[in-house]
Amino acid sequence: MTIRYPNGKAFMNASLAKAPAKKEAYGGRGMTFEQDIDESNAYYLSRQKAVIHKKPTPVQIVKVDYPKRSAAVIKEAYFKQASTTDYNGVYKGAYIDFEAKETKNKTSFPLKNIHDHQITHMRSVLEQGGICFVLIRFHMTGEVFLIDAAHMITFYDEQHLRKSIKKTDIEHFGHIVTTGYHPRIDYLTAVDQIYFQSSTKGANIDGR
Repeated sequence: MTIRYPNGKAFMNASLAKAPAKKEAYGGRGMTFEQDIDESNAYYLSRQKAVIHKKPTPVQIVKVDYPKRSAAVIKEAYFKQASTTDYNGVYKGAYIDFEAKETKNKTSFPLKNIHDHQITHMRSVLEQGGICFVLIRFHMTGEVFLIDAAHMITFYDEQHLRKSIKKTDIEHFGHIVTTGYHPRIDYLTAVDQIYFQSSTKGANIDGR
């Protein structure tokens, strides 16, 4: 199936491809980053800790085949609008909004993985006082980091200086996220450490 952006460019998503026969060695046990986060959100919801879901993306179907009378196969579709970020919801009375990205690079995160419309959305969330960040998983090691949107925006705006964020910078400006079984990606513990240590959300974030 081919899905395209509003400008006609083909959308490539690893989660739509066939899963590899060999499972990954790290804690996710072969699951995609998105699946791990979805399971974590389900765990948080079941414990009444937070209500956070993946945002649905409206799709316009333009081509459908009917190989069988009882089954339809979507062959081509377009996103009706550019996506913003992957997830949003409510935690401790605060609005949570974040993007999830994974990289196979060992020592850096390519900024091409973040798009203009996503940065614009992050700016808007921060302007309204929401909690906004990016979760980055390094595929080779399984390490997950939470980096506040303000830092991500700064790195994005400095692309004329460099096209990627060094892992050492992510380690410095970001926060390591604990991974395990339940929840798989315990990002809310990092959120507590970053945004809820004082009465003012984000007051204890290191400035640049």
